[in-house]
Amino acid sequence: MESSKLSLLRIAIRFVLLASVAVVVAEDQTTASATRKNHVFDTADDRTAWYRSFLPDDGRLVHSYHHVASGFAARLTRRELDAMSGTPEFLSAEPNEVYQLLTTHTPRFLGLDVPTSTTRNHSVSGLGDGVIIGVIDTGVFPYHSSYSGAGMPSPPARWKGRCDFFNASACNNKLIGARLICLRRARAAGAEVLGQGHGTASGMAPRAHVAMYKVCGDECTAADVLAGVDAAVGDGSDVLSISLAAGGPGVPFHKTSLMVGTFGAVEKGVFVSIGLYPLVYAGASSTPNAQFCGNGSLDGLECQGQIVLCDRGNGVGRIDKGAEVKRAGGVGMIMANEFTDGYSTLADAHVLTACHVSYAAGIVFHGTVLGTSPAPAITSFSSRGPSLHNPGILKPDITGPVSASTPRGRSRSALRRPDLNFVSGTSMSTPHLSGVAALIKSKHPDWSPAMIRSAIVTTADPVDRSGNPILNEQHLPANFFATGAGHVNPDRAVDPGLVYDMDPADYVGFLCSVYESQDVSVIARRKVDCSDVEVIRDHDLNYPSLSASFPAPASSSNAAAVARRTVRNVGKAPAVYYPYMDLPAASLRFTEANQEQSFTVTVWRGKTRAAKVLQGALRWVSDKHTVRSPISITF
Repeated sequence: MESSKLSLLRIAIRFVLLASVAVVVAEDQTTASATRKNHVFDTADDRTAWYRSFLPDDGRLVHSYHHVASGFAARLTRRELDAMSGTPEFLSAEPNEVYQLLTTHTPRFLGLDVPTSTTRNHSVSGLGDGVIIGVIDTGVFPYHSSYSGAGMPSPPARWKGRCDFFNASACNNKLIGARLICLRRARAAGAEVLGQGHGTASGMAPRAHVAMYKVCGDECTAADVLAGVDAAVGDGSDVLSISLAAGGPGVPFHKTSLMVGTFGAVEKGVFVSIGLYPLVYAGASSTPNAQFCGNGSLDGLECQGQIVLCDRGNGVGRIDKGAEVKRAGGVGMIMANEFTDGYSTLADAHVLTACHVSYAAGIVFHGTVLGTSPAPAITSFSSRGPSLHNPGILKPDITGPVSASTPRGRSRSALRRPDLNFVSGTSMSTPHLSGVAALIKSKHPDWSPAMIRSAIVTTADPVDRSGNPILNEQHLPANFFATGAGHVNPDRAVDPGLVYDMDPADYVGFLCSVYESQDVSVIARRKVDCSDVEVIRDHDLNYPSLSASFPAPASSSNAAAVARRTVRNVGKAPAVYYPYMDLPAASLRFTEANQEQSFTVTVWRGKTRAAKVLQGALRWVSDKHTVRSPISITF
């Protein structure tokens, strides 16, 4: 028999008015959405009051969403959810997902001219001026020197945020906001770290303002994260940095509240940078010999949704190590040999995705070593493409640094606790790329998120610092499914020459090519009838890369894929750009700034019946700029 008190469901309810919402509830999980036509609210309180009208009592409401989603999070039993689903306004319900949390020398590595003094300096001209970065994460230690307001200008007049989870006087012109979204207990937060990595700790955009939205405590729930995104956009953030692993392969966008919220942010002109699965070393556990991943050794170590590095040996079977990682919630395992096993690796039928590496490929500590080669190189835990859900969109987009130093607080009893902590993982790429986006936004405040992404993608370096192909973890040339367009180049990204722009309506047309009208309505936060929308296939989106996938050949061998693109001249005018592929073709001529020109790329399968992937690039080259779009073709 169902108990109304004990059998609580944590649900996120999305109501599609002329906006869209996500709602959260209790211990188990479910999320809902609803629609109400022609309903306009004068204030946020009016909207919240309408949300409450769907609930058994006021105490059930957890979050109301106002800016990037229309809906709420609430605590409901299954029976109450079933009753709500019978109302005319109800649209859908989804589980409240638990997300996983996923720098000193990197600015100079990326070619940015940062100060070399050992003191904190925010006076570097132009690097992020007037831009607000909203960080969706676990919180902040406001008294760290990284958040000093010395030399920083006042925040822009549009800023509406506040400091409310520590003494408000701790905020300043650098750390301009700190909001507590998650009320659950937080884990301990984690430029020189224990004598290593000595250098000047600087962000990618040291003049940018930072606002922290604490959405994670012991766990990060979809409802809290969406509430953080909603608050950040409402407060006036220009860039969102979200280091979380959300959703997964094949999960529809309308069933992932973070995707709904970030789409709403993009519609409002906010650039969004997200990271994916992070890496954790089993030896970080307090359990003796935990590095060998024996049975029960990972208890207490945060492994959920992460890739776990285990050492081989100590009497623990190779398959058993993976079983322990899987039991602890890990999504993958890297098993490193000990010295005695050298280069010998074995192919085993593991219980989860696993990689066995040699002793030489394991971690050997030599202190901080700079200028190593090859660099950059793709790590084994870096997020990989292709996109199985949308093969016509090349993923990943871009490669960025995966290591950084992060501020951490001191306690009186921890005299050796360092000011900074070393962190590696794809979640560290997120703040790096968010900083680069802030640099671009500060120079081009009227650019859309699509234009910023285009500038980052088309100016990326497809080769390493030595001019050789970027290598993967096997020291073999990495393909676009590992590198995306290449390694981010901030200096070139602020002056890309041409950009590929997209209107929010284009995304709706694309979503209608994938989902039903009701599902698109959830994402778009308004009533959408796909029969009235110009449908845009994935490879026809005005994306800065091109990807085509051919199914197995049928009777005809003349199948063709045609992709149309439009570029805007954001450089000087007049300008002429010539295309370079295997053979030169026509040219794009611009006589004025912000002029647009369109072109098409057609790919034929021809007579080949072999299954393979061909990758190359289209370069538009003028006397000043090279605008490079990667092309991936799957047969």
